[in-house]
Amino acid sequence: MSGRLAGLWGGLALTSGVALTATSGWLIVRASERPVILTLLTAIVGVRAFGMARPFFRHLERLRSHDTALGDLATARTSVYAGLIPLTPARLGRRSRSAVLTGVVDDLTDVVEAHVRVRVPLLSALVAAVFATLLTSVLEPAAGLVVLVWVGLVVAVGQAGLVLERSAQAKLGQARAEVGRAAELVARHTAELRAIGAEGDVLARLDRAHDDLGSALRQQSRGRAVVTGGVLALTGLATLAMARVAVGADVSPGVMALLVVVPAALADALLPVADAVRAQARAEQGEQRVDALLDQRPAVAATGSDRPASTVPHLRLERMGAGWVDGREDVSGVDLDLPPGRRVAIVGANGSGKSTTLAVLARALDPQSGRFLVDGRDVADLDLDAVRDLVAVVDDEPHVFAADLRANLLLARPDATDAELVTALASAGLESWFDSLPDGLDTRLGAGGRGVSGGERARLALARAVLSERPVVLLDEPVAHLDHPTAVAVMSDVGAALAGRTVVVVSHRDEGLDALDEILDLTPSR
Repeated sequence: MSGRLAGLWGGLALTSGVALTATSGWLIVRASERPVILTLLTAIVGVRAFGMARPFFRHLERLRSHDTALGDLATARTSVYAGLIPLTPARLGRRSRSAVLTGVVDDLTDVVEAHVRVRVPLLSALVAAVFATLLTSVLEPAAGLVVLVWVGLVVAVGQAGLVLERSAQAKLGQARAEVGRAAELVARHTAELRAIGAEGDVLARLDRAHDDLGSALRQQSRGRAVVTGGVLALTGLATLAMARVAVGADVSPGVMALLVVVPAALADALLPVADAVRAQARAEQGEQRVDALLDQRPAVAATGSDRPASTVPHLRLERMGAGWVDGREDVSGVDLDLPPGRRVAIVGANGSGKSTTLAVLARALDPQSGRFLVDGRDVADLDLDAVRDLVAVVDDEPHVFAADLRANLLLARPDATDAELVTALASAGLESWFDSLPDGLDTRLGAGGRGVSGGERARLALARAVLSERPVVLLDEPVAHLDHPTAVAVMSDVGAALAGRTVVVVSHRDEGLDALDEILDLTPSR
């Protein structure tokens, strides 16, 4: 209902514009004949009324349409984010979390904004076109037929433009994604690429990606060009046809002027069709991507309802096999015993299944074979959230939000006191760093605030794990991007901060691993 009302207000604004132009044309020609001034007063008042009505109705349309769109966007984002949670991380593909989130936000915005950019403009144009057709038909039936045929041809041109836009959208999305991947590879791994002499190949890949993007953009521009150029060309033809009809009709010079300017006035209502066509194509493509993402089956089946028997669990993997794609195991035959307080490192070559094993322990992935036991019970029989509440995960790229330090830490335990936050920072080796902050816990981090180094970021993630008070802590490459002295210091802080807890460390580096109870090597034997 809100969308139809916004379209009605927009239609009245456009109709006021058409009426303003048509009345002005009649008034100018009629005034040139120097009639008695009283015969012009109605037209003069009409010009003023239509001139004031157009911005008034446009204002109402903007208020209604944007209020509805923003409300719908908030509701849609909440729904989509709730749908993404069960899919994280197994069903989100190989893209980074920021890329997934940015893509979903952009696609969802395109879908919701179709209300403002497609439905409202088209409904408004329809209202204005109906008014123009009725007005010209009353004055001269042939003129009404010209407007009707013209509007019909504009609809046909819009359909052709939509077909072109749709064909370009899929290619455009793929090209932009490839540019992003290539640019990220160059920006984040410059040193490694130089070390293996692959910078030339990657730069060539980036050039090809940019060429493909340029080709897709040119293809997309054809749709907009067809609609915009088609509307303008048809407006010119409609004006010529209207002039011919007006000259041959038995009407006054003033009415002739009114009829001739109607196509030009109505063109303002029809030109936004070009933007509406592009917005519709983008919305359709965005909706397909969002639906394809959300329609996936979660990698974890939440079937059980019982709670674990202990708040300090004994975890065990028995001949466990798991994979990120249904029907394919990335790791198999894993046996791992984790009684309370045990510390284990999982090592192995790239692709041996280290992170996959960690994902199973974190209940982000179901085993495809074997068993995962918590206090002797299969995790499939236990409540999913209850098992996850036992585990704190620190991944290889911990995120620092653009917020103050307090907010970044309270994510782990919202009811923690400031004293507990400071204690957690000290246990993670950040006491000196914290003392140097100008505003203490109120210091803003990230974009627009204080920068955070790789070592500080790793320790912040460790402080969150300490603060969470969860009995099992999983560390995925905690020192992957740190230099040797910093890595040694961080692993030393891990040992001190997590004393008494069950710890599993996935790493391809050996700093600090000698202090653990066991090292499990997943490298396949030859």
